Amino acid sequence: MSKPLTLDTELFLPRPREEVFPFFADAFNLEAITPPFLRFKVTTEAPIEMQVGALIDYKLRLHGIPITWRTRIAAWEPPYRFVDEQLKGPYSLWRHEHTFEEVEGGTLVRDHVDYWPIFGGALVDKLFVRRDLESIFAYRTQRLIELLAPELVTDEGELAQAS
Repeated sequence: MSKPLTLDTELFLPRPREEVFPFFADAFNLEAITPPFLRFKVTTEAPIEMQVGALIDYKLRLHGIPITWRTRIAAWEPPYRFVDEQLKGPYSLWRHEHTFEEVEGGTLVRDHVDYWPIFGGALVDKLFVRRDLESIFAYRTQRLIELLAPELVTDEGELAQAS
């Protein structure tokens, strides 16, 4: 593996960090913000005590292929940040850092992912993986807005334009 591939996103939510962070701290909320086509399911029994070393198991289907995924919480610093790392799944590297910054009027949620596909590396990333990840994170952004900032969504389901 050469230098890891990265994905960065950020989202402003007009809610205080003390309201935003607990949503992310509940691993079962991943089911609500993951696209339905992935058939994503947390398989670890509830409740999951989030802390460094916590293990979380999932199952999903990617392009029709069933996948089991296990992550470990590598850093846990509520309400500022946490990091999950894949122990088992479709990547030879997956390290996802979530940060939550208080800004005027709400919280800036940032994701930084270092990853490397288990097969095919940069070529497979270019052909499939990157497009899939961007689609998944775009869906996630839309669902987070719908769930945590519904006032930003019009009756037609579109994001309201800033005035």
